[in-house]
Amino acid sequence: MFVPPPTDVWETVTKRPAERWGVLLFQNEDGHDVLCIPLAEWLPEAEVVGILDLKPAECLDRTGLRELAAALVVPVEEKPRSRTGKGAMPEPGSSGQAPDRAVHRELPRWHGWIRGFGFFGWLVALVVAFAGDADWCLPVAAGALFAVPAADSVVRVGGWWRNRRDAGRYFAEAALITPEPATGEGATPRFRRTASVRVLPGDVVLTDTVGRERWLGRDGAHGVAQLVRLVSPGDRQPLGVEFRDRSGQARALLPWRHWFAGPQGRSRWEEAVSALSVSAVDEEVRNSRQTTGATKPWWHSHPLAADARAMSPLPAKDARAESNWHSSVIGGNELLLVPFFSLVLLAGLFGDSLTARLAGLFSALTIVAEWGPAAAKSLFSRFHYDKPNEHA
Repeated sequence: MFVPPPTDVWETVTKRPAERWGVLLFQNEDGHDVLCIPLAEWLPEAEVVGILDLKPAECLDRTGLRELAAALVVPVEEKPRSRTGKGAMPEPGSSGQAPDRAVHRELPRWHGWIRGFGFFGWLVALVVAFAGDADWCLPVAAGALFAVPAADSVVRVGGWWRNRRDAGRYFAEAALITPEPATGEGATPRFRRTASVRVLPGDVVLTDTVGRERWLGRDGAHGVAQLVRLVSPGDRQPLGVEFRDRSGQARALLPWRHWFAGPQGRSRWEEAVSALSVSAVDEEVRNSRQTTGATKPWWHSHPLAADARAMSPLPAKDARAESNWHSSVIGGNELLLVPFFSLVLLAGLFGDSLTARLAGLFSALTIVAEWGPAAAKSLFSRFHYDKPNEHA
């Protein structure tokens, strides 16, 4: 059963992002929900296309879920569901259990538990230390707060290691297409080293400028079946490349000047066509001229405009914000709050008692663990990684 999103678009986007294109429910013979699939979690372009640019029913085809239901011989019917209370997901059935959810967790569950313990443990131990005059609680409080950046560090190092390991496992034999920007476009080292298109036997993996991956299938009705080179009317200059599925829907958009306009651009384009083994055609783009004093690119009215931006060199400030751990994953306020909380016990580093010095040591480590990686990454970005090269 396909449950479309709520009619209130603002509520859907802000309060129920997982339901912005509805959910697909698998039910047993008794009509009880056994599996809930939010379409937003299964739509590769969910982060780069607006909710008004896609109809919810179209997402069943784009995600391949309609094909899956057909293969399982499961009928799909559309039925709006009344929502009460929180209503973020289907309520439990008569068995008292909510249906399983087919979603991807970006962070492990233990990470949230440790962070919660860190903040709560710091507060409780600090209150006991000052209210009950228990000095031994001071290093406990500082140590609990240190667990917050420590858990972040373990997740980040583990993610880096898995990405490095998986790159050799999954992408060793993949056809790799990297950007070939036109001379003078000011492509940054981040864009050149990070953005890519990898072609696997069953998938096309697009990696944008800040490292986000998007996997598009190559098989089935939703798979990439055609490359469309968008050209301007009249002079027919290439503007961009669309990856389209078998129903003619655009699934990805690459700006031509950043990917195929350089000295080796022609051969890079031929490599892409050969690797995908699909047809390549040219198509004129209407209203391709820049507007508002040449401040908007040709793709500003394209449904995948956000994709074209992400697959282009980003301004240094935007690249740092979108790749920053705190602003993009955890929350920007933590970079200020955790060190501020640590300052309460930092002075103990110069105290006379062992407990005070331990508390001060943990506080210093917490500040370094929070600010150290952020400062190093910001400096590296400002002076190298996101500094445009005007001659390349």
